[in-house]
Amino acid sequence: MQRRRTFTLGTLAGAALTLACPLRAQTWPDKPVRWVLSQPPGSGPDNVARILGERLGKLWGQAVVIDNKPGGQNTIGAQAAARSPADGYNFYFATTAALVTNPLLFKQLPYDPQKDFVPAAFIARSPFALLVAGNSALQSVDDLIARSRAEPGRFTIGNEGPRTFSGMIARLFNARTQAAANLVPYAAIGVGTQDLMGGHVDAMVADLASTAALARQGKLRLLATTSARRVAGWEQVPSLAETLPGFDMVGWFAIVAPAGTPVAVIERVNRDVNALLGDKEVAERIGAIGPIADGSMSLDALATFLRAESARWAAATREIGILPE
Repeated sequence: MQRRRTFTLGTLAGAALTLACPLRAQTWPDKPVRWVLSQPPGSGPDNVARILGERLGKLWGQAVVIDNKPGGQNTIGAQAAARSPADGYNFYFATTAALVTNPLLFKQLPYDPQKDFVPAAFIARSPFALLVAGNSALQSVDDLIARSRAEPGRFTIGNEGPRTFSGMIARLFNARTQAAANLVPYAAIGVGTQDLMGGHVDAMVADLASTAALARQGKLRLLATTSARRVAGWEQVPSLAETLPGFDMVGWFAIVAPAGTPVAVIERVNRDVNALLGDKEVAERIGAIGPIADGSMSLDALATFLRAESARWAAATREIGILPE
């Protein structure tokens, strides 16, 4: 009799726990939701996150709080997000560098992208561009290659450093074109673009989100985007793949959550973010900054995408001879 009673109570307890999960999903969120970013306020990722956070806050009836933790090539923000409670109220608005390229560049990281996070939603692709000053005599990628070969070591291409996204793109460009350009690192892209406009460097590799406004003002000129195809809104600008077949090095943003976050909450975030990215006004606002919104990925599709990106960037780092340090 005692055994049957124990079994019955255990069954009821299990049923209660089973019911609690959908109920928790139905009531989520009942307090503000925190998004950690590895970039400072006013950066491209920050601007995109705030557009989405504002709209999601209205949908959820709770504020989406943007928590900027820049520095350390994304490691500070990623570590903070990874160590956050997996309660459905903490997420990481991540970049390609944080989830894919950092593990290829550093022997030791204070976080593990694969073990510490689970995918929640894809946000947008963020193409990079090869740029020159608006008054530069260089009008095309072919012009730039010819000039760099004619002035080996003197022709300069600015970037954010050899172990950053723009730096690796610049090195790939150098390798595949045999351009022999001198790659000049900058601690901040804003400083680099100022030097570019001032004539202190000849060209620059930078993300479109950070340079789009200056390009539209005519202060910078895009010679090519680093994507496989021309970028929506910049159809007049060729892609590097048109000169270098197969070249496709594009950054992106995705939302991930600390491992152990309730699945029902992650599914809700994926559904709501995808719906929001399908809104024409939201997509246009993000596009005006530079990135291309993409709300098409399910959770499974996002997981597959992240694995493919890890493999692709691993091959790229081998090509240019970068080893973890």
